[in-house]
Amino acid sequence: MRKPLLPLLIAAAPLAAQAEELVIAALGDSLTAGYGLPQGDGLVPQLQEWLDAEGADVRLINAGVSGDTSAGGLARTDWTLTPEVDAMIVALGGNDYLRGLDPDEMRANIDGILDKAEAAEVETLLVGIKAGPNYGADYAQAFDAAYADLAREHEVPLYPDFFAPLQEGRGVDEARRAYLQPDGLHPNAEGVALIVEALGPEVLALAERARAGETRAELR
Repeated sequence: MRKPLLPLLIAAAPLAAQAEELVIAALGDSLTAGYGLPQGDGLVPQLQEWLDAEGADVRLINAGVSGDTSAGGLARTDWTLTPEVDAMIVALGGNDYLRGLDPDEMRANIDGILDKAEAAEVETLLVGIKAGPNYGADYAQAFDAAYADLAREHEVPLYPDFFAPLQEGRGVDEARRAYLQPDGLHPNAEGVALIVEALGPEVLALAERARAGETRAELR
Protein backbone atom coordinates (compact mmCIF):
# COMPACT_ATOMS: atom_id res chain seq x y z
CA MET A 1 0.00 0.00 0.00
CA ARG A 2 1.30 3.44 -0.91
CA LYS A 3 2.45 5.46 2.11
CA PRO A 4 0.91 8.91 2.70
CA LEU A 5 3.09 11.63 1.18
CA LEU A 6 2.68 14.32 3.85
CA PRO A 7 4.39 12.43 6.74
CA LEU A 8 7.31 11.63 4.44
CA LEU A 9 7.72 15.30 3.55
CA ILE A 10 7.60 16.31 7.20
CA ALA A 11 10.21 13.70 8.11
CA ALA A 12 12.50 14.89 5.33
CA ALA A 13 12.24 18.58 6.22
CA PRO A 14 15.12 18.66 8.75
CA LEU A 15 17.38 16.89 6.26
CA ALA A 16 16.49 19.40 3.57
CA ALA A 17 17.31 22.24 5.92
CA GLN A 18 20.68 20.71 6.69
CA ALA A 19 21.51 20.60 2.99
CA GLU A 20 21.23 24.36 2.61
CA GLU A 21 24.35 26.50 2.49
CA LEU A 22 25.36 27.96 5.84
CA VAL A 23 26.69 31.53 5.94
CA ILE A 24 29.34 32.57 8.47
CA ALA A 25 30.53 36.18 8.78
CA ALA A 26 34.10 36.74 9.95
CA LEU A 27 34.05 40.03 11.86
CA GLY A 28 37.59 41.24 12.44
CA ASP A 29 40.47 43.55 11.61
CA SER A 30 43.45 43.29 9.24
CA LEU A 31 44.18 39.72 10.39
CA THR A 32 40.77 38.73 9.05
CA ALA A 33 40.83 41.06 6.05
CA GLY A 34 44.09 39.55 4.74
CA TYR A 35 46.25 42.66 4.93
CA GLY A 36 49.38 42.57 2.75
CA LEU A 37 48.47 39.31 1.00
CA PRO A 38 47.26 38.42 -2.49
CA GLN A 39 43.49 38.04 -2.56
CA GLY A 40 43.49 34.25 -2.34
CA ASP A 41 46.04 33.97 0.47
CA GLY A 42 44.23 35.74 3.29
CA LEU A 43 42.53 34.08 6.23
CA VAL A 44 39.02 33.95 4.80
CA PRO A 45 39.93 32.52 1.36
CA GLN A 46 42.25 29.90 2.87
CA LEU A 47 39.66 29.00 5.50
CA GLN A 48 37.02 28.73 2.79
CA GLU A 49 39.25 26.31 0.89
CA TRP A 50 39.77 24.27 4.07
CA LEU A 51 36.03 24.05 4.70
CA ASP A 52 35.37 23.13 1.08
CA ALA A 53 37.92 20.32 1.33
CA GLU A 54 36.12 19.06 4.42
CA GLY A 55 32.87 18.92 2.46
CA ALA A 56 31.24 21.60 4.59
CA ASP A 57 28.49 23.47 2.76
CA VAL A 58 29.59 26.80 4.26
CA ARG A 59 30.12 30.22 2.72
CA LEU A 60 32.33 32.68 4.56
CA ILE A 61 31.84 36.44 4.39
CA ASN A 62 34.96 38.54 4.92
CA ALA A 63 33.86 41.28 7.37
CA GLY A 64 37.42 42.23 8.27
CA VAL A 65 38.47 45.88 8.14
CA SER A 66 42.14 46.76 8.47
CA GLY A 67 42.85 49.05 11.39
CA ASP A 68 39.55 48.33 13.11
CA THR A 69 39.41 48.27 16.89
CA SER A 70 36.77 46.47 18.92
CA ALA A 71 34.79 49.74 18.92
CA GLY A 72 34.81 49.75 15.13
CA GLY A 73 33.67 46.13 15.09
CA LEU A 74 30.81 46.94 17.43
CA ALA A 75 29.75 49.81 15.17
CA ARG A 76 29.67 47.42 12.19
CA THR A 77 27.92 44.51 13.87
CA ASP A 78 24.34 45.43 13.00
CA TRP A 79 24.96 45.60 9.27
CA THR A 80 27.22 42.54 9.39
CA LEU A 81 24.38 40.49 10.89
CA THR A 82 22.23 40.48 7.78
CA PRO A 83 19.34 37.97 7.61
CA GLU A 84 21.47 35.54 5.59
CA VAL A 85 24.13 35.21 8.32
CA ASP A 86 23.80 32.02 10.37
CA ALA A 87 26.96 32.28 12.48
CA MET A 88 29.77 34.70 13.20
CA ILE A 89 33.48 34.59 14.00
CA VAL A 90 34.52 37.53 16.21
CA ALA A 91 38.27 38.19 15.94
CA LEU A 92 38.95 41.66 17.33
CA GLY A 93 41.25 43.27 19.86
CA GLY A 94 44.59 43.32 18.06
CA ASN A 95 44.44 47.02 17.31
CA ASP A 96 43.18 47.78 20.81
CA TYR A 97 46.34 46.15 22.09
CA LEU A 98 48.67 47.84 19.60
CA ARG A 99 47.26 51.22 20.63
CA GLY A 100 47.34 50.43 24.33
CA LEU A 101 43.60 51.00 24.69
CA ASP A 102 41.89 50.16 27.97
CA PRO A 103 41.13 46.40 28.17
CA ASP A 104 37.88 47.25 29.97
CA GLU A 105 36.74 49.21 26.92
CA MET A 106 37.63 46.28 24.65
CA ARG A 107 35.71 43.96 26.95
CA ALA A 108 32.64 46.23 26.82
CA ASN A 109 32.79 46.46 23.01
CA ILE A 110 33.06 42.72 22.45
CA ASP A 111 30.38 42.20 25.07
CA GLY A 112 28.14 44.42 22.94
CA ILE A 113 28.96 42.43 19.81
CA LEU A 114 28.09 39.15 21.52
CA ASP A 115 24.87 40.67 22.85
CA LYS A 116 23.85 41.59 19.31
CA ALA A 117 24.69 38.11 18.05
CA GLU A 118 22.57 36.55 20.78
CA ALA A 119 19.68 38.87 19.98
CA ALA A 120 19.92 37.79 16.34
CA GLU A 121 20.11 34.11 17.41
CA VAL A 122 23.46 33.76 15.65
CA GLU A 123 26.00 31.22 16.89
CA THR A 124 29.40 32.77 17.61
CA LEU A 125 33.06 31.77 17.91
CA LEU A 126 35.27 34.21 19.82
CA VAL A 127 38.91 34.42 18.70
CA GLY A 128 41.40 36.10 21.03
CA ILE A 129 45.02 37.14 20.95
CA LYS A 130 47.56 37.10 23.75
CA ALA A 131 48.94 40.41 24.98
CA GLY A 132 52.68 40.86 25.19
CA PRO A 133 54.60 42.62 27.95
CA ASN A 134 54.62 46.05 26.26
CA TYR A 135 52.22 47.69 28.71
CA GLY A 136 53.08 45.70 31.81
CA ALA A 137 51.84 42.57 33.51
CA ASP A 138 48.60 44.08 34.82
CA TYR A 139 47.56 45.22 31.35
CA ALA A 140 48.36 41.83 29.83
CA GLN A 141 46.42 39.99 32.52
CA ALA A 142 43.35 42.20 32.11
CA PHE A 143 43.53 41.97 28.31
CA ASP A 144 43.83 38.18 28.19
CA ALA A 145 41.18 37.67 30.88
CA ALA A 146 38.64 39.70 28.92
CA TYR A 147 38.31 36.99 26.25
CA ALA A 148 37.98 34.14 28.73
CA ASP A 149 35.47 36.03 30.84
CA LEU A 150 33.31 36.99 27.87
CA ALA A 151 33.32 33.46 26.50
CA ARG A 152 32.18 32.14 29.86
CA GLU A 153 29.55 34.84 30.41
CA HIS A 154 28.04 34.44 26.94
CA GLU A 155 28.57 30.67 26.82
CA VAL A 156 30.40 30.82 23.49
CA PRO A 157 33.49 28.83 22.50
CA LEU A 158 36.84 30.59 22.66
CA TYR A 159 39.84 30.08 20.40
CA PRO A 160 42.25 31.79 22.79
CA ASP A 161 45.24 32.79 20.68
CA PHE A 162 45.15 33.58 16.97
CA PHE A 163 48.95 33.39 16.65
CA ALA A 164 49.56 30.25 18.72
CA PRO A 165 50.01 27.90 15.70
CA LEU A 166 52.94 29.99 14.48
CA GLN A 167 54.89 29.55 17.69
CA GLU A 168 54.19 25.88 18.32
CA GLY A 169 57.58 24.22 18.82
CA ARG A 170 59.42 27.33 17.65
CA GLY A 171 61.07 30.29 19.25
CA VAL A 172 59.56 33.74 18.81
CA ASP A 173 62.32 34.93 16.47
CA GLU A 174 62.13 31.80 14.34
CA ALA A 175 58.35 32.08 14.05
CA ARG A 176 58.59 35.75 13.11
CA ARG A 177 61.11 35.10 10.34
CA ALA A 178 59.23 32.13 8.92
CA TYR A 179 55.58 33.12 9.21
CA LEU A 180 55.19 36.89 9.48
CA GLN A 181 55.31 39.56 6.82
CA PRO A 182 58.18 42.09 6.99
CA ASP A 183 56.08 44.34 9.24
CA GLY A 184 56.39 41.72 11.99
CA LEU A 185 52.66 41.93 12.71
CA HIS A 186 50.71 40.13 10.01
CA PRO A 187 51.09 36.48 8.99
CA ASN A 188 52.33 35.62 5.53
CA ALA A 189 50.55 33.02 3.38
CA GLU A 190 52.38 30.13 5.06
CA GLY A 191 51.52 31.51 8.48
CA VAL A 192 47.87 31.85 7.53
CA ALA A 193 47.87 28.22 6.40
CA LEU A 194 49.06 27.11 9.84
CA ILE A 195 46.42 29.24 11.53
CA VAL A 196 43.71 27.81 9.29
CA GLU A 197 44.74 24.23 10.07
CA ALA A 198 44.28 24.96 13.78
CA LEU A 199 41.24 27.22 13.54
CA GLY A 200 39.40 25.22 10.88
CA PRO A 201 37.99 22.52 13.19
CA GLU A 202 36.63 25.23 15.51
CA VAL A 203 34.84 26.88 12.59
CA LEU A 204 33.51 23.50 11.45
CA ALA A 205 32.11 22.95 14.95
CA LEU A 206 30.58 26.44 14.80
CA ALA A 207 28.81 25.51 11.57
CA GLU A 208 27.49 22.31 13.13
CA ARG A 209 26.08 24.23 16.10
CA ALA A 210 24.42 26.70 13.75
CA ARG A 211 22.86 23.88 11.74
CA ALA A 212 21.61 22.22 14.90
CA GLY A 213 20.05 25.51 15.98
CA GLU A 214 18.30 25.86 12.63
CA THR A 215 16.93 22.32 12.90
CA ARG A 216 15.58 23.01 16.38
CA ALA A 217 13.94 26.17 15.11
CA GLU A 218 12.32 24.23 12.24
CA LEU A 219 10.89 21.71 14.69
CA ARG A 220 9.39 24.33 17.00
